[in-house]
Amino acid sequence: MGKAPRKSNETLVVMKLRGQKELHRWQMALLGVNGKECLLSVSSPVDTAVGKYFLSVKSGADPVHTPENNTIYFIFNPWCEGDTVFMAGDKERSEYVLNDTGYIYVGSKDKIHARPWNYGQFEEDILDACMFLLDKSNLKPRDRKNPVIVSRAMSALVNANDDCGVLLANWSGMYKGGTSPLAWTGSTPILQQYFRTQKTVLYGQCWVFAGVLTTVMRSLGVPSRTVTNFASAHDTEQNLRVDVYLNEKGQKIEDLTTDSIWNFHVWTDVWMTRPDLPQGYEGWQAVDATPQEISQGVFQCGPAPLKAIRQGDVYLTYDTKFIFAEVNADKVFWLVKEVNGVSEMTKLREETLVIGRSISTKAVGSNTREDITAQYKFTEGSPEERKAMEKACSYLSCEDGPEAAPTEEANIELKIQAGEAVWLGDPIRMSVIINNSSARSWTIKLGATCELQLYTGKVVAVLGSVSETVATAGKPVIEVPVHLEASSYVGSLASVDDEVIVQGHVIAAIEETEEKFSEEVTLTFQYPPLRVEVPETVKIGQNFTCAFIFKNTLSIPLENCKLHVEGLGIFMLETFDQGDVLPGGIFKCRIICTPKKAGKKTIIAKLNSIQGSGGEGRKFNLANRSAKELKCCQLLMRKKKGHCSVTINLRNISVIIALREGSFLQWNTWVCSQYIKRGQRAWVCVGVNAYKYHVYHLHFHLSCNKSIDLRGADIRPR
Repeated sequence: MGKAPRKSNETLVVMKLRGQKELHRWQMALLGVNGKECLLSVSSPVDTAVGKYFLSVKSGADPVHTPENNTIYFIFNPWCEGDTVFMAGDKERSEYVLNDTGYIYVGSKDKIHARPWNYGQFEEDILDACMFLLDKSNLKPRDRKNPVIVSRAMSALVNANDDCGVLLANWSGMYKGGTSPLAWTGSTPILQQYFRTQKTVLYGQCWVFAGVLTTVMRSLGVPSRTVTNFASAHDTEQNLRVDVYLNEKGQKIEDLTTDSIWNFHVWTDVWMTRPDLPQGYEGWQAVDATPQEISQGVFQCGPAPLKAIRQGDVYLTYDTKFIFAEVNADKVFWLVKEVNGVSEMTKLREETLVIGRSISTKAVGSNTREDITAQYKFTEGSPEERKAMEKACSYLSCEDGPEAAPTEEANIELKIQAGEAVWLGDPIRMSVIINNSSARSWTIKLGATCELQLYTGKVVAVLGSVSETVATAGKPVIEVPVHLEASSYVGSLASVDDEVIVQGHVIAAIEETEEKFSEEVTLTFQYPPLRVEVPETVKIGQNFTCAFIFKNTLSIPLENCKLHVEGLGIFMLETFDQGDVLPGGIFKCRIICTPKKAGKKTIIAKLNSIQGSGGEGRKFNLANRSAKELKCCQLLMRKKKGHCSVTINLRNISVIIALREGSFLQWNTWVCSQYIKRGQRAWVCVGVNAYKYHVYHLHFHLSCNKSIDLRGADIRPR
């Protein structure tokens, strides 16, 4: 393995025929001889360094022979109990290692949207791209045995901030010269482009980084899942607090706000043991390829054990304190007033339950969302949660800021009433509700602002603001409407090609008591659906038509529409430029496909325009021989003369080498220890787990403990 292989670091392995198999040593055994041909079995140690190896053979005094196809890929093996990434459940392995499509969850905690994503770990050049990244990491051979070190290195290399890695991050909303993060439908074209050009791909945001990292880790044999944390904190000061500064109008003061709360943030969980930590921290580990903060001089993050995050053990490696804050930080609102030229800050309120909501991943074996919040944190307000926070704070800078001076309570409650989503082109309507349970009369000064923000919390534009003074005399409920026409935000949408939300802030100050309140609401935009039409079942080698249909049901035109479509194993990523689509306008696109492999396939379609985006994923079946039919194959063995003990060797589908068609191959042996007399039949039942719909060719070889020519033996499947 590598350019200068050496025995001393196990990049050069020389094997001779040995007797008994050992788990932690390279082994070679003779399985059979046929004239000048020998069948040899090679077994690798359970902790073999992951990488790309090259095979050569030497026999006696003959020169070294290098076969034409001599490349062997070694990856981690979650099917092997001795491997540090071993995962026990078949369903879990099928989901977290073998599934090449899935969903990434975006939106907001109140309106979660499943975005289809093609991982494509079995597609052409993907495994080679991952091996290229391993070589680029310059990890020592002994470190390539360790999934902890490998996953940390991959989290650094998937972003391009330090090392000319795979993807360049961009949250500017301007993507000239590259691809908008919203346009990507999967990891395959990104990794293929990077491997073939060996240049950084433009551009990515958090869900793209996470999707690519999940592909890389699955390709390397590490069980992985893509995870979304809604209302995710970015705590730059490591004090478990996100400070939000507002002026008297309710507008966010960007110059003072260094922390942020992302509407959602996406990273990757990987499954492994942690022999570098005390016992009890095995299982899921969080790794993040999005370049947010520098760790050990590099933009990398994790792996951090979920058990450590949950228990507040933030001192454990790697970057556990940062991820703990992402799911546990408190949100503190401050009012900033100018008094005699000096800024004075007053603490408005502290929210302890809003960060780290609805932590989501795709469920095992289904297309539904699984809420895994309980794997990251205890129930909010529980004794266990308070204990975890106290433990974490003992290792961090968690000093409280200045408290507001005590005031007389006015028994006033402030709320914002609004829907969850706004149809693009419709007005934004919300109401500020003041509930007055006091017998006294109060004068309340209100300031309300609506802002267009990126999903990262950055303000794109102030859409409008309202200032009003109301008196509560004789009014138990006061409603102040806030109404913004579509023209207030449509122009701003055209200036940014990104995930955006509408954030409403309200500040209320009671003049008589100086008591202050604040409240906020988040609205997302809703877009017309994109329809994908395919037959329910199609056949291998037969053409079929895939149709994409979109109708603009909005009241505004959608400008510069581009349709991006991809179907793993069916067709590569294609883009259709549709121009402007007027209100009521319809467009249709068609692709004629000729499938080559059977199984369940997913076609992903995504429509981008200047005003926004929408997408659709559609699954269907490609019919061929079912994998279940390959589950058990019975073999008939008939020996024509003499007595022998029979051994059958066949290629059992397992997890060693990924071929282009996505199958896994490994030699295995079944032994029939009985004597077979002349004309006698013997049966051996062989279990074959087929993880891909594919026509598999099983190869068999006979050997026995007698020097008998077995080439005349009759071997056939029943």
